[in-house]
Amino acid sequence: MRPILAALLASAVAVPLTANAQTTASADATDPYIWLEEFTSPRAMAWVEEHNAVTVKRLEADARYHTLYNEALAIAGAKDRIPTPSFLNGAIYNFWQDPEHLRGVWRKTTLADYGTAAPNWTTVLDIDALGKAEGKSWVYKGAQCLEPEQRLCLISLSDGGEDAVEVREFDLATGKFVPGGFHLPRGKHDFTWEDKDHLLVSTDWTPEDVTTSGYAYIVKRVTRGQPLAQAKELFRGEKSDVAAGPTVLRDSQGHTLPLIVRSTDFFHSLTYLVTPTGVKQIAIPQKAQVAELVGGRAIVRLDEDWTAAGPAFRQGSVADLDLAALKADPAKLKPSLVWAPGPRDSLESITSTRNRLLLATLDNVRGRALAFAPKKGGGWTQTRMALPDNLTVGFGSTDEKSDLAFVNTAGFLSPNALYLADAGTGTLKQVKTLPAKFEAANHVVEQLEATSTDGTKIPYFVVHRKDIAYDGTTPTILNAYGGFQASSTPSYAATTGKLWLERGGAFVLANIRGGGEFGPAWHEAGLGVKRQIIYDDFAAVAKDLIARRITSPRRLGIQGGSNGGLLMGVEFIQHPELWNAVNIQVPLLDMIRISKIAAGASWQGEYGDVNADPAVRAFWQKLSPYQNLKRGVKYPEPFIFTTTKDDRVGPQHARKFAARMEEYGLPFYYYENTEGGHGAGADLKQAARTNALTMTYFIKKLMD
Repeated sequence: MRPILAALLASAVAVPLTANAQTTASADATDPYIWLEEFTSPRAMAWVEEHNAVTVKRLEADARYHTLYNEALAIAGAKDRIPTPSFLNGAIYNFWQDPEHLRGVWRKTTLADYGTAAPNWTTVLDIDALGKAEGKSWVYKGAQCLEPEQRLCLISLSDGGEDAVEVREFDLATGKFVPGGFHLPRGKHDFTWEDKDHLLVSTDWTPEDVTTSGYAYIVKRVTRGQPLAQAKELFRGEKSDVAAGPTVLRDSQGHTLPLIVRSTDFFHSLTYLVTPTGVKQIAIPQKAQVAELVGGRAIVRLDEDWTAAGPAFRQGSVADLDLAALKADPAKLKPSLVWAPGPRDSLESITSTRNRLLLATLDNVRGRALAFAPKKGGGWTQTRMALPDNLTVGFGSTDEKSDLAFVNTAGFLSPNALYLADAGTGTLKQVKTLPAKFEAANHVVEQLEATSTDGTKIPYFVVHRKDIAYDGTTPTILNAYGGFQASSTPSYAATTGKLWLERGGAFVLANIRGGGEFGPAWHEAGLGVKRQIIYDDFAAVAKDLIARRITSPRRLGIQGGSNGGLLMGVEFIQHPELWNAVNIQVPLLDMIRISKIAAGASWQGEYGDVNADPAVRAFWQKLSPYQNLKRGVKYPEPFIFTTTKDDRVGPQHARKFAARMEEYGLPFYYYENTEGGHGAGADLKQAARTNALTMTYFIKKLMD
């Protein structure tokens, strides 16, 4: 996910900033739960412990909880899961967690051995053992290895699952951290290898060197053996930006493209070329990204029309630039079109192999995998990979030393399958399949449509038993996200299947606006003060389910996390009559103080700036869930879940919402995991407990 901006231009403000500051201060003064924003204070943590104890006692006392927990843990830690492979250093690497390795091991095997039923793995780094030895709650957050040798790697370690990480250099040849090697202390870093002895790093060089969003904006070159204090500054953004960070793209021919991206909000950025004489801005649109480098061509993803390039270069397309010409004059570009979407198409991701450009796309929310071969003199030859239809399709790891790529497929009732593709020859070989984790023979998937308030057709998927009675009695969970141009696509949710579908429940996934299912325009339709249409889309799907008598308000529950948690909060407030259960996960709920909580200032490109724009403030004063709870309303009893270690959204939103419900005498369940970051848990047992508590809640509310 790309970084985001915290302040709007002063010229866009319709009233003096001092007036807004006074309004904010007044709102703060009347908020009785500001103290819950001190997320680790003894008083706040005592409140958390008290409310956790009540919820755990109520839900774990249910006779079904322990069965649900054991089922969830068995699925999460099953040894027959597909180990996610990564091409690295001439081998296949994998990060693996199971009941014996709760925090996980980073391990390797050969490509040939990986294709067998029982690969012989060699442990490279044991995160459980490392945490125990160092007295830390380490969570593995990935490795970035120096190309093309792929021997030296930068390992990111998080304390308890938070976004902030510590970075250490690791040598795959010795299997050890490099003594005196590169090291970045805890922070929200953005970094990349420039060469063996240099890193390009954006970090909080001093405590003041962060944007109002809390991210770094000063990029420096770090030299091996020198202290960070001696790093040479290359670029400085603005404190009002979201962030600025470096990346270096490489292709198999030895070309490199060092870039710095200055994100002025979550969706707009300025891209700069790093040269020996300084940085030079590249003249691409602000909603565009230089995503890959293939055969001396820079690949550009367009999320807005590139009007200067001509009418063919419309939003959602992919273009290329000759690398030599780009470096010669980044202000004068001559792009060529690689791929353009049809009316129901959407670009999901871009990657590459040694000689091929690979795109994962959606066609009416059905996955496609495309390979592009560069032609001499310009242009590309497109080939669609022959994968099963009506599934989600995505590229996994690709090999920069060959044209091999792993491709994943999955559906609601179709377990994950992993293919090894040769993008050069077009051949595909299925190498792994996940055994079925729940009984699906008696179930069916339908793709239906609801009509929103403006007449737009909103597609949604329903997974249910073939023999349901269309009398409104089917317990149903409706899920959606609706933001940040993130697509919601079918997936094989084994835990949901085992704990919910097998017990007679139905599951619904709605492709509401705000997401990316139909390209950038689908997302832009609900930005800022236009956001009510997203909430209307969701309610329209619920009403359509009820009108079709698949379910009824008594048997309908809803679930969403993060931005989807905000969606749940708004729907909870606006339509309490439509559902009997609401699961609000790691949510945003106080949209007036969002910029003051965790990384909330980052998302003003999505939600607008309540501090600088009176129209945005007026909009959220009417919709913000925390500010719009009412006494005496018959709301459903929600299950509010968050984590203490969530340094992205923060637990403060959930705490304050629950505290206000308590003040108003409204019933609720509240559970805050003390680890886990912006997710269900820091290890398998924590995640299994979260899943079991959630499903116990839904069963009690919708099935009993």
